[in-house]
Amino acid sequence: MTDTFEPASPKRRSWLVVLPVLLFAGLAVLFWFRLGDTDVSRIPSALIGRPAPQTPLPPLEGLNRDGAQVAGLDPAMFKGKVSVVNVWASWCVPCHDEAPLLVTLAQDSRIQLVGIDYKDKPDNARRFLGRYGNPFAAVGVDANGRAAIEWGVYGVPETFVIGRDGKIAYKLVGPITPDNIEKVLKPEISKALAAPQS
Repeated sequence: MTDTFEPASPKRRSWLVVLPVLLFAGLAVLFWFRLGDTDVSRIPSALIGRPAPQTPLPPLEGLNRDGAQVAGLDPAMFKGKVSVVNVWASWCVPCHDEAPLLVTLAQDSRIQLVGIDYKDKPDNARRFLGRYGNPFAAVGVDANGRAAIEWGVYGVPETFVIGRDGKIAYKLVGPITPDNIEKVLKPEISKALAAPQS
């Protein structure tokens, strides 16, 4: 008994050619939508809903307001008040763009603005704040980047909204812009202000 090889029918052969092309096209469309989304602010944070890191940071030496040294970061400052924590550096180009927006945001007396100066030289950091104005009630210095790791920072700038309960309510990856401050950040601050303190 001999086996005979029967060639595939033309209809079946055309499907065998078209199927890989369709699969490739489907994957290409999927990758396009996933990789084409360049909005890094959508990167999720595992810290949402968790207490803000309990790492105290020293003050930026020589940064004064009304003749007194501006305080460093004390985690106890988050309890009872809605806080916006901005991780920045003088060498960060987008930080220069968002600085005027932070100065405006600091005028909202319902919140406290806290800065984390990331891997920066103190002279440069003071010059940066002197140039744009210091919007921060406190500035903690993260000279070695350890605190940024505890905060889950991907890169500067990043901004966090901390609720009155001391928990992280929201994280914005990337710079604050005129668009996202109105559409995203201020609504998230309003949510935190409206939330009952637990």
